Amino acid sequence: MGTSNNGFSDAGLRRLREVLARHVESGKIPGLVALVSRGGRTHVEAIGTMRHDGGAPMRRDTIFRMASTSKPVTMAAAMILLDECRLRLDDPVDPWLPELADRQVLKRPDGPLDDTVPALRPITVRDLLTSTFGLGVDFESMASPIRAATFERLDYSVASGPAPEPDEWMRRLGELPLQYQPGVRWQYDLSNEVVGVLVSRVTGMSLEAFLRERVLDPLGMKDTAFHVPADRIDRLPPLYGPDPQSGEFVVWDEAAGGRASVPPAFQGAGGGLVSTVDDYHAYFRMLLNHGMHGSERILSRAAVELMTTNRLSTGQLAAREAMFGDIAHLSSGQGSHGGWGFGMAVRTRRDDYAPVGQFGWFGGTGTTAYADRTNRLTGVLLTQVGLSTPDSPRVMSDFWTTLYQAVE
Repeated sequence: MGTSNNGFSDAGLRRLREVLARHVESGKIPGLVALVSRGGRTHVEAIGTMRHDGGAPMRRDTIFRMASTSKPVTMAAAMILLDECRLRLDDPVDPWLPELADRQVLKRPDGPLDDTVPALRPITVRDLLTSTFGLGVDFESMASPIRAATFERLDYSVASGPAPEPDEWMRRLGELPLQYQPGVRWQYDLSNEVVGVLVSRVTGMSLEAFLRERVLDPLGMKDTAFHVPADRIDRLPPLYGPDPQSGEFVVWDEAAGGRASVPPAFQGAGGGLVSTVDDYHAYFRMLLNHGMHGSERILSRAAVELMTTNRLSTGQLAAREAMFGDIAHLSSGQGSHGGWGFGMAVRTRRDDYAPVGQFGWFGGTGTTAYADRTNRLTGVLLTQVGLSTPDSPRVMSDFWTTLYQAVE
């Protein structure tokens, strides 16, 4: 095969570097690491510094808080349990998650918490894997009582402090009614956290231990974990959330002594991983190779197809598109491209430079990772500038726009 079918044009990669460097030179992004891979060719750019005021440079092995870009990787743990028939898609989750048995459901999505009807059916494994179990972030009802109650009990973002042990977290979840009947509406994030608890209860291991044994170690993802150990903490930058008004760099989380420096009580499958560009490349390349890593099978071909193709009905798709379409102007379009598989987005239509079928996701700490079967391409761009301003979504958008022009 000639180089024309096997990678990127040199001019295209030079342009990619120039576009990324422009964001760093503007002062909006202190530093970033980008990895692009196609066919046999992998190219990495590390630009800028770990801190906004200078100091150590970004390096290929810099460790990043992945935030929601964790979702595609943690979901592999559940897929292994499906492959092994330890879970079934349409079985109720009640035996493992009794806190979610016998749900009450709000009569109106924005109604009072005590105005409920019984759920028409139990929550199933499928409902959790597709993010349709009846609760989650829903940009159309941010002012509703159920949103406030969910946030108060279960949020553990930068502002809220760490989450409790999984059993206590599930107990709190079980006190709430569902906002929608199981299986009806796609809602963001919360289901992924529940999947992590489900995996640990089915396996009798922590989510991290099971993920490490079955996914991380076989793929050589040695820097991917739920915290950064002391001997690697110098490879972790601070996490910034620029002030939306002034643009001033505010530290959301320091490296040494920060939240990522200690093992969390709650291993958040929805957003808890730290990782590197090379670790994420190994994972997405395994998905592109239909579940194979070299001669070792990590996931069945069918499991990979299930994860990386759209699982939502027309009605659910409309709700998801409305949700992310309403914030596209704030997020430079991140997240607003149609479908959803298990733990990741799947493009169902062509509305920018990436083709239909591209799969992956982005994170609130300024991270993005997608792969695309059409071009056999993987892209990973990692910053630690949170989405408090449009700066990191803009560099993500420019990364994908320029990367697709570099395809030979």
